[in-house]
Amino acid sequence: MDGGHVLAPLGAAASPYRAGEALEPAAFDRVRRALILDGCKWDPQVGDEATLAPFPLFLRAGAWRELGAAAEALAREVLEAEEALRGSAPALRALGIPAPLRRALCGPDPLTPTAARVMRFDFHWTEEGWRISEVNADVPGGYAEAWGLPRALAPHWPGAHPAGDPAALLCEAVARASGGGLVAVLVCPAFMEDYQVASALAARLRALGGETAILSPGQLRWSGREVAVHLGGRERLAGALIRFVQGEWLVDLPRRTGWRRLIAGGRTPVTNPGQALIAESKRFPLAWPLLRTPLRAWRRWLPETQDPRRVHWRDSDEWCLKAAFSNTGDAVLVPASLTRVERRRLSRDLWLHPGAWVAQRRFSALTLPSPLGAVYPCLGVYVVDGRAAGIYGRLARRALIDFSAIDVAVLVERE
Repeated sequence: MDGGHVLAPLGAAASPYRAGEALEPAAFDRVRRALILDGCKWDPQVGDEATLAPFPLFLRAGAWRELGAAAEALAREVLEAEEALRGSAPALRALGIPAPLRRALCGPDPLTPTAARVMRFDFHWTEEGWRISEVNADVPGGYAEAWGLPRALAPHWPGAHPAGDPAALLCEAVARASGGGLVAVLVCPAFMEDYQVASALAARLRALGGETAILSPGQLRWSGREVAVHLGGRERLAGALIRFVQGEWLVDLPRRTGWRRLIAGGRTPVTNPGQALIAESKRFPLAWPLLRTPLRAWRRWLPETQDPRRVHWRDSDEWCLKAAFSNTGDAVLVPASLTRVERRRLSRDLWLHPGAWVAQRRFSALTLPSPLGAVYPCLGVYVVDGRAAGIYGRLARRALIDFSAIDVAVLVERE
């Protein structure tokens, strides 16, 4: 469920992190096997490409404090913006949120309660300091890579430790919201990457002594306004639900699933709530003029973002275009790198669907030397219920953080 960002390459420079040396193959094989068996990391290799880096990324302790404080400030402003925008149909339309979701958010029913709130902010180190490319506010993943991988590598470097365990904080909060009852995890099982995240979260909940059930969207049922789960031949009410199905996908579900109650009108606490789509939309900055809050953190760390119709993007490498709800970089484009036919096709799509795209100014990310060569790091900083909770590290060999990026353990160096 994670978006991508195109980076403008620059040479190496002083940075807040450094790459460690690679583990011996036998030692790393044990790490890899432990992550598969204990962390539900079932895709450590895609084709001939490994998806796990055999070395850690060491982050200075001061840099982690800076990132954590920045992410917490950004998260506070997200909640303020949601409160101001969630009842405004024009604002939600400007964000590209589908009409059925807008009606649910603006309708007469009260919003469904929130079990916990988790966001992940993607930070990049640039010649101007830290910049963010986006927030994964709807259904962020990467929990096994943010905790299991650093925990497995940390014993090899006693002078460093994982930044945190976001899955633990999330599951503890959801367990509290459930009142000790059954927790349902909603996921599309056809997507293995999503199903392994749901399985990992369910395992963490069971380790806390709770009971879980993994549901596909077609199995979503309600008893009154509460999620109902059929287990052991009888119906059980869920105490809470973790939604690991993208919000914009909900509109494609049959009406009988009652998916609107995940947004409004339900009584079962849900994570994440439907209003998370407000900041998940890459068009979020276009709604800022409607807000009274100054959004100082967002204005400081997010690059300039504009409606594509207001900038000259066609022959410029200063801008990248993003779909409002792009995932894993699947709709992040640098127009200058496209062929004439591709640019013409993109122009047509923008003309037909002007509210589905946004233009973001590219920033100058710095590469980092590593055992894999020069790489572009991305640090996804989690905030769970307002608290910085850990880091999901990724490395890209090219100037695009997308599905092909390699997962890397981020270890914080002791001062």
